Amino acid sequence: MTRRRVALAVAAVVLVGGAPAVAAPAAVACTVTYQVTNEWNTGFGAAVSIRNDGEALNGWNLTWTFPDGQRVTQGWSGNFTQTGAVVSVTNPAWAPTLAAGGTAQVGFNGSKGSTNRPPTDFAVNGVSCTGPNQAPSVALTAPASGSSYTLPAQIPLAATAQDTDGTVAKVDFYAGDTLIATDTSAPFSGTWTSAPAGDHSITARATDNLGATKTSAPAAVKVLSGPAVLASPSTVSVKQGQTATFDVSLATAPSQPVTVTLARSGSADLTATPATLTFSGTAKQTVTVTSANNGGALGTATFTASATGYSPASVAVNEIDPSTSDFNKAFLDQYNKIKDPASGYFRKFGDLLVPYHSVETLMVEAPDHGHQTTSEAFSYYLWLEASYGRVTGDWAPFKSAFASMEKFIIPAKADQPTNDKYDPSKPATYAPEHPRMDAYPSTLDGTVPVGQDPIAAELKTAYGNSDVYGMHWLIDVDNTYGFGRCGDGTTAPAYINTYQRGSSESVWETIPQPSCDTFKHGGPNGFLDLFTKDASYAKQWKYTNAPDADARVVQVALLAQQWATAQGKAGDISSEIGKSAKMGDYLRYAMFDKYFKRVGNCNSPSSCPGATGKNSAHYLMSWYYAWGGATDTSAGWAWRIGDGASHQGYQNPLAAHALANVPALKPLSATGQQDWATSLNRQLEMLQWLQSADGGLAGGVTNSWEGQYASPPAGTPTFYGMHYDAHPVWRDPPSNRWFGFQVWGIERTAALYRLTGDARAKKILDKWVPWAIANTTTGTNFQIPADLEWSGAPDTWNATNPGANANLRVRVVNHNQDVGIAASYAKVLLNYAARSGNAVAKTTGESLLTSLLSHQDSLGIATPETRADYNRFDDVYNTSTAEGPYVPPGWTGKMPNGDQIGQGSSFLSMRSMFRNDPQWPKVQSYLDGGPAPTFTYHRFWAQAEIATAFSLHAEIYG
Repeated sequence: MTRRRVALAVAAVVLVGGAPAVAAPAAVACTVTYQVTNEWNTGFGAAVSIRNDGEALNGWNLTWTFPDGQRVTQGWSGNFTQTGAVVSVTNPAWAPTLAAGGTAQVGFNGSKGSTNRPPTDFAVNGVSCTGPNQAPSVALTAPASGSSYTLPAQIPLAATAQDTDGTVAKVDFYAGDTLIATDTSAPFSGTWTSAPAGDHSITARATDNLGATKTSAPAAVKVLSGPAVLASPSTVSVKQGQTATFDVSLATAPSQPVTVTLARSGSADLTATPATLTFSGTAKQTVTVTSANNGGALGTATFTASATGYSPASVAVNEIDPSTSDFNKAFLDQYNKIKDPASGYFRKFGDLLVPYHSVETLMVEAPDHGHQTTSEAFSYYLWLEASYGRVTGDWAPFKSAFASMEKFIIPAKADQPTNDKYDPSKPATYAPEHPRMDAYPSTLDGTVPVGQDPIAAELKTAYGNSDVYGMHWLIDVDNTYGFGRCGDGTTAPAYINTYQRGSSESVWETIPQPSCDTFKHGGPNGFLDLFTKDASYAKQWKYTNAPDADARVVQVALLAQQWATAQGKAGDISSEIGKSAKMGDYLRYAMFDKYFKRVGNCNSPSSCPGATGKNSAHYLMSWYYAWGGATDTSAGWAWRIGDGASHQGYQNPLAAHALANVPALKPLSATGQQDWATSLNRQLEMLQWLQSADGGLAGGVTNSWEGQYASPPAGTPTFYGMHYDAHPVWRDPPSNRWFGFQVWGIERTAALYRLTGDARAKKILDKWVPWAIANTTTGTNFQIPADLEWSGAPDTWNATNPGANANLRVRVVNHNQDVGIAASYAKVLLNYAARSGNAVAKTTGESLLTSLLSHQDSLGIATPETRADYNRFDDVYNTSTAEGPYVPPGWTGKMPNGDQIGQGSSFLSMRSMFRNDPQWPKVQSYLDGGPAPTFTYHRFWAQAEIATAFSLHAEIYG
């Protein structure tokens, strides 16, 4: 993403002589950061930042000695002199003071020889300075997350901590916000001896010799009032006349065998076997509940597992109608597993839950750590709870999920403080994207024309403020990286970002960065100058929206509104439905070209004009929209961008239909409803245009070739003047290679067809469904398409006479058992079959769901995955292949834990916390030449997709 350039008050100062400024007596303590910003054969540019760690200075003189004969040729923001190798820089006349905790930055151009080592002897007013203090790293090694203890509890505490630029002064252990132990020397350990009964979150906080701190990821532990029996899940549904199961275990290992007895209260139609269980350890044992096949009234019972001297555990068992579909029961079973606190899908903050991307932490795909989460996960959380509301009539969990989304992943006013300074007539400054990462940082270019934002004013009028109501795509739930909130280092969850450098940047090449960059971490300019090149940089906030997630929220709101209305409970969720419509109103930013340029025939940045009105709208769901601004509320600037590249997998015609036609979801803005009506038609047109002769949907379209409004190859097909792109947005791996983007996108089209009968949607599905089924097998060892290979191109779009795309072909390269995508795919088939009556689609969809039930475990439904791509953990940048994490020459910085960032950095070297992950040894073995590691992952979105697929079948056919 690009940022609007900030014009700071920077004075360009020629080399001058003269005595240094006289400093008032003060205790000097300082930190200096020196960074080469660019370099050429005989010269270089550099920025030097001084942070005043002592008392306020009334006049300052910064000195250093060049080690390789470098000479300053031009300087700014200070008065430069050089004698031999020694450089002196005094404060400019217009800024004589440097407040305690304040920062001053000077810059210069210089000459150099063959080497250009940085100075190391910085001093201010004659007092030596240190480099920027980096926070220590810390990992909690005891207690283990998920462990249980009994009163009087003796909970062992242990942590590892390191400080790369100093020493670790102490490690404090906390239970929530309560300090429970401190150790001032390694090995850092302690014991919590006064733990009360209940659930606790344990963390370790390391403090270095200069006061910087870092907090570890939490461990959830349970303290019981005494030896205890455990049972899970706590709620079980069983069809009348059939059976169900739950697990029983002991919280702690007994010193001798313990007999657990099961007792029932409630309906005698429910019985459990075995009646007794014997335990010598903590391994789980399975209990089977049988419902009497007597046709009587549905009953409930509570089964209590107890043992002498142990606290009992209870499981509530509910009989459900024997005619209830197996899939409706499967939904409840899956829901109970996901929501069981012991499963580990959520972190609790107060009364609200935040879903992790996955239960497992060693996970790299779009997020680069399993305990991050995405706007996608929140949208699936809403879908899970909406389906629960449909089944049970209880809408409180749906409302709670919405409250969590609004609190934790939609930036609040404090997180986007300068939106009121946004000027819609100058939305952002142009910076080209590049196909290779080594072309970054990208130079901001204010001479390239940009258009006007046509919706900002009406959104402000409709909602009474200038804030953007959309989800940022990525947050660090446990603050694993340590950025915290706006540089505070401690607050969790924390807004973060990764991708920023064009189509070739894969997750393995990203450099994590905070969404609010206060220059506390990274280099002198934080992380900003990794991505854009400018004369100066300002502290700023910036967020990126993933439109498919926000559109899914609208889609779920439509379903929830229909289900609650049928129950007479629409009023229970009317507030959440209205806010979903508001989110859809702001989601229109995804309909506009990145810089609000004219849509169509944009073949150079300078000749493609900025647009007025809606001439910059392509009306499709693009890959992102983004917004940002200064952290300084007096700075007077903010920016917004859309995106000209649209992927078929991001389109959601059902959400467009809802926002255009459903009164409860009508946007409040003046033109929002009409824009979504146009978008509905345009999205369906694009899907038809991209459909191959085989049936699969090709990549997408762009208004900005290679992200820089370049001229595409001759003969490239067009869609409303925009250019066909087989793999929009990113190339590593090719973005339309994954079958998942087929089913995620087409599911929404199939749902639109089921709910409205749209003939255009049916026409697309009539070709897509047979192609997909022909490449699918069901059963325990089910196989669905995994990777796709494309050839040819679509015909140039003619709305009145669409082409047949005879030369556009797709081939299924391989297959897999991706459980989340299998569930998405089943939704496509069931939605299509329900309206069309296609028996093969119905049978295949049901068979896929049955296949999934063959892969149940205690956490959900999952299959093993071999991760050959994990060999990229230790890749460094390779100039010839342009692969690996790229850091510009001369750029150096640090992550909050002290991990170095510079040339030669790898994915792993910037994320050393992975070495402490319990699963790391098998990755290390792979890097050492062993076999590719295998993991069984429980992704939240996939588990929710499975649950809601079961619910969909019950809704349609139950």
